[in-house]
Amino acid sequence: MRRRGRAVARPAGNNLRCRNLRRRRYFASERPAGALVTIDATPIARPGEWSDTRLIYALEEVVERELNRHLAVARDWMPHEYVPWSEGRNFDGPLDGEPWSIEQSKVTDIGRTALVVNLLTEDNLPSYHHEIASIFGRDGAWGTWVHRWTAEEGRHGIVMRDYLLTTRAVDPVQLENFRMAHMSEGFESDNQHSMLHSVAYVAFQELATRISHRNTGRESGDPVCDRMLARIATDENLHMVFYRNLLRAAFEIAPDQAMRAVRDVVVGFRMPGHGIPGFERAAARMAIGGIYNLRIHHDDVLQPVIRFLKAMDLAGLGPEGRKAQEELGTFMDGLDAEARVLEERLAARRARLAARAARAEG
Repeated sequence: MRRRGRAVARPAGNNLRCRNLRRRRYFASERPAGALVTIDATPIARPGEWSDTRLIYALEEVVERELNRHLAVARDWMPHEYVPWSEGRNFDGPLDGEPWSIEQSKVTDIGRTALVVNLLTEDNLPSYHHEIASIFGRDGAWGTWVHRWTAEEGRHGIVMRDYLLTTRAVDPVQLENFRMAHMSEGFESDNQHSMLHSVAYVAFQELATRISHRNTGRESGDPVCDRMLARIATDENLHMVFYRNLLRAAFEIAPDQAMRAVRDVVVGFRMPGHGIPGFERAAARMAIGGIYNLRIHHDDVLQPVIRFLKAMDLAGLGPEGRKAQEELGTFMDGLDAEARVLEERLAARRARLAARAARAEG
């Protein structure tokens, strides 16, 4: 089946082209375990469902509209303008500079941990591009969006690495070793079996990444770092809006399929940087430090998107859609309860640390 190429209106200064290439579909991947409730989220083909190909064609006009809206509001920015280059100096090695030491870093301990995790997550952009280009395609408005998104995301890794090395915020050797290990493993999406699952995942993931960057900046202890990450977070928010609006349109076309996709993604959600060396330990530190934890995940990531979609209020669903809706509600209730328990544990931990500090001063 062939389709006509669509011309996408573009603001002046955005030299973008929609290319017509043959669309390809890929299937694979099993979902991770670890849900709070037992839910069978195995993708099953059901009679009368929309195929990925039909959905991609049906949503083309929505993608075009959202792409034009994005291009109208997105503001270009220069990564080099956010890096304090005057603070830079040579490292040890061929240039016989000064070795790195932790005393040179101006950011907090938790800031260093989160900055490394966030940068390594951004570093896997080549794999992310391959995933979304394989699922969404490279032609028409879809392809234009895929390439624009990749170009904007590329700025994030550039500016973060330049900042970290120029300010000596983190150990450069450890950072490069982590990058090589992480990128050598590549990235395989948990949701590549389904276009709707992929859209649902990035709608939540872009918001999660935005919040992680924003909170990292606030906890970094360096106003320059905070400003840089706030700029990155603005991009991530615009990307979230694109995917969120696209997901809402999918609910209008295939509500039962979209509901199942949201349920599956919410239940099995994990950040794209989960393969980073030492990720679990770093994630625990970030949770304790208030950068990203279950309460933030529930209140600031999952709930806003679910409310925007009106997923829990949607009527007229079929049996599978209603089942997914009920299971989504059950899972969210369980996640809220688990977040409350962890909050109580963190509060008790802070109280113990405060008491210990008071005794030490006395």
